[in-house]
Amino acid sequence: MTSTVPASLFRTNGSSALQAVFLDMDGTLVDTEGFWWDAEVEVFADLGHRLDEAWRDVVVGGPMTRSAGYLIESTGADITLEELTVLLNEKFEQRIDRGVPLMPGAERLLAELARHSIPTALVSASHRRIIDRVLASLGRDRFALTVAGDEVVRTKPHPEPYLTAARGVGADPALCAVIEDTATGVAAAEAAGCRVVAVPSVAPIAPSPGRVVVRSLEEVDVPFLRTLITGI
Repeated sequence: MTSTVPASLFRTNGSSALQAVFLDMDGTLVDTEGFWWDAEVEVFADLGHRLDEAWRDVVVGGPMTRSAGYLIESTGADITLEELTVLLNEKFEQRIDRGVPLMPGAERLLAELARHSIPTALVSASHRRIIDRVLASLGRDRFALTVAGDEVVRTKPHPEPYLTAARGVGADPALCAVIEDTATGVAAAEAAGCRVVAVPSVAPIAPSPGRVVVRSLEEVDVPFLRTLITGI
């Protein structure tokens, strides 16, 4: 976990206003969910196995250990989880080194959050080595804190990543808004007690109490996020 802002700067003050915004990375801020699937397809092809397209919805948004473990079990590939993790990260890095496209509305939203001085954290199931490479495109200075999947004991869908982010910026999770693109990430944020904006990238996500589903980040701005917290 890396932070550029002391947690003491954002201590809660008893108000019911929006205190922080946490954003997922792959498929939410950057258009890379397809990169992961392409990397998985290529690695397993090298191992002599063809991935079923239906498995894509199963592995999207999950931690590397869960996704890789599922694919090993489904294909019967003769490879350990540790070995596969290395190969997948290498293939993914090759792709992001060629450029990382931002999702529509991401650039504008990050700039708006900065203008309003709203503490913003990047919370991802990806490993630190991947996040650091993507931050070169996103901009490190836009985030008070970044949390990687290999820096927590239990990653998404467990709430630990989002509880860690809230603790890191000194915010009440109930007064934080989370933007996620997968059911796994949404589950983690909701279990942490945060309000959620779902922007589905691959698989659909249904609306529910405390959760709003939008088609694009272009529909999300600071007044919208504040209303999510206050209800008015």
